[in-house]
Amino acid sequence: MRTILHFLKPYWLNIVLIILFLFIQANADLSLPDYLSRIVNVGIQQSGIEADLPAVMRKSTFEALQKLLQMEARPEDFTALQEVYIEVLPDSPKAQSLSKKWPIAKKESIMMLSSEDKAELDAARKVFLSEYPKLAAFLQFSSMAASKASPQMSSSDLSGLSSMTPQELSAQIEALDPIIKSQIIVLGLQGEFTAMGANIGAMQRSYILRVGIQMLLITLITVGSAVSVGFLGSRLSAGTSRDLRNALFSKVEEFSLAEFDSFSTASLITRSTNDIQQIQMLIMMSTRMLFYAPIIGIGGIIRALGKASGMWWIIAMAVGALLAIIGLVFALVVPKFRIVQKLMDRLNLVVRENLSGMMVIRSFNMQDQEAKRFDKANRDLTDMMLYVTRAMVVLMPLMTIIMNVVSISIIWVGSHEVAVGSIRIGDMMAFMQYSMQIFFAFLMMSAMFILFPRASVSAERVAEVLDKEVSIRDPEKPVHLSKPVKGEIEFHQVDFKYPGAQEQVLEDISFIAKPGTMTAIIGTTGSGKSTLVSLIPRLYDVTGGQILLDGIDIRNLPLSELRAQIGFVPQKSILFSGDIEENIRYGKENALENEIMEALEVSQVLSLVEESPEGLKRPISQGGMNVSGGQRQRLAIARALVRKAPIYIFDDSFSAIDYKTDRAIRSALKRYAADSTIFLVTQRVAPIRHAEQIIVLHEGQIVGIGMHEQLMKTCTVYRDIALSQLKQEELV
Repeated sequence: MRTILHFLKPYWLNIVLIILFLFIQANADLSLPDYLSRIVNVGIQQSGIEADLPAVMRKSTFEALQKLLQMEARPEDFTALQEVYIEVLPDSPKAQSLSKKWPIAKKESIMMLSSEDKAELDAARKVFLSEYPKLAAFLQFSSMAASKASPQMSSSDLSGLSSMTPQELSAQIEALDPIIKSQIIVLGLQGEFTAMGANIGAMQRSYILRVGIQMLLITLITVGSAVSVGFLGSRLSAGTSRDLRNALFSKVEEFSLAEFDSFSTASLITRSTNDIQQIQMLIMMSTRMLFYAPIIGIGGIIRALGKASGMWWIIAMAVGALLAIIGLVFALVVPKFRIVQKLMDRLNLVVRENLSGMMVIRSFNMQDQEAKRFDKANRDLTDMMLYVTRAMVVLMPLMTIIMNVVSISIIWVGSHEVAVGSIRIGDMMAFMQYSMQIFFAFLMMSAMFILFPRASVSAERVAEVLDKEVSIRDPEKPVHLSKPVKGEIEFHQVDFKYPGAQEQVLEDISFIAKPGTMTAIIGTTGSGKSTLVSLIPRLYDVTGGQILLDGIDIRNLPLSELRAQIGFVPQKSILFSGDIEENIRYGKENALENEIMEALEVSQVLSLVEESPEGLKRPISQGGMNVSGGQRQRLAIARALVRKAPIYIFDDSFSAIDYKTDRAIRSALKRYAADSTIFLVTQRVAPIRHAEQIIVLHEGQIVGIGMHEQLMKTCTVYRDIALSQLKQEELV
């Protein structure tokens, strides 16, 4: 996983911005239930009047507060109120503007809140909230508000309080629940504002509208943050997956044949597509959930307990049940994810083999057997996916049940709390919303716990390729070839065995191939002919001895410089989708048109261009399937010849070519590559009878080396091969 995290570094700014936007969104989401609570508690139940310092009050009320504080022997506390309120006389310009909302300002003096100093306001608020409930009851405001009494406060309670002495009243008010005290303040302020001629209904509508607009703005902030997170998250995940695919492809391009033996082609395709897609999904979901869910969960718990701490156990039970269910599903599903990816590899392998071997399957009439083979791989994957999906599908109905139980529990318990005055209706509604947010936060984190194991398996598979040590690399201190390159190749006591193998494939191979000569390599099947020539361009590295190019060990040469000296035609001729010109330029990108035509002429495939209306632009399908096997081989030969390299390797490259064309190519090749070192791997004796050097391999060892006539006399293996193909008189 550490290897994959390395690819996130270029996107650190995106990650920082995502965290910032998620923090903004989470806090905005957490504030919405509080605003809803205010609309219900203050806007609806309290007619838009908050238990706070009023903006205005009658002078008589202000003086009554002064008298109350004097009766309690606290006249110094009244100073805090005097510092924040000023008197507005009826004839003043200020009274005229205030009279629009407070008509009484035209008739009598009122006190208006004037200070903006936070410390002064806090001090005045403390005094007001402490003394005003006593004043409201003492002045018998209850008779005025009885018709509007809330469930938390009855008129009989207020009447009882108003009949007490100031000292008794003070003691009783101090003992009341804070919610009831705030209700007394609100009821008192309702009476105060009504006495001042204010339109209570308009105040209520104004408050609800103001809070509603604030909620709308917060919602817009939430939407903007969510869109920004989605954009940045998509950019992060898509960019990281793109970089991973590029890195994976580049790494595979560096692989030698030894590394390719460690991974099947189908597995590499799955790792490049499905596995990286799983990582991309994890990154996308992580940016949304990994940071957002903890903020919502922790913030929701803090705010929910602030609204109704007595119902904490409902959240605890719900989260406990959720975690238990997730843990069970986690234990069942996670071990299956690695099996799913292996089964997907298997399915891709079957599909790839069927597509590449379609002609063989049809010729042997094996369609039914291959269909059964595919069906088995497909069903195995489907059954495992169904198991995983069914286990995870159970989560949703169980989550719905838990959510509904939580909602019912909150309403049931909360209604009793409301009845006894412990909480208000708006707080209960906010608690319910916070509990849902907490629940969904844990649900999102659980989704991550489910998603992470599968993605981690995919990450391990991708990292396995990226971390694979490439066995064939450029030397730390490279040596460069002298110009011009002659192309002399010397094998000096070369041994080779495949990685992990016990036995040598090649043993004690020594010979020299000089420029201007053809070195033919022949032998029985499995004798190591193709392996020998694959050592020259370092597709494999020797395990013993050395191979020299112009006297320099090829392991000391940069790979690009070594391979630039070789025109290689592999045993299996591969063409790429495009046209003929593009395929030939694969050998030499900047080749001139006359060089391409010359290479095509030497390889005896020029007629394919001349007979086509498109000429060099004649299209070639994937793998060269729209040309014959012989044409495919000749185009592959032309691709190598266009390099005009000092070394040419033809690995059984004439097998699909008739003898006449074969002879024409070899004849033209002698003129075209007169100064080059040519290696020709073949199964046939006829094309190599006139080679300057023939190497006979048998079970990985050289059993004969020389020219045709010499080997016919001295090498039994060569003579047996020759006699099995040609008549005695043809071998002379």
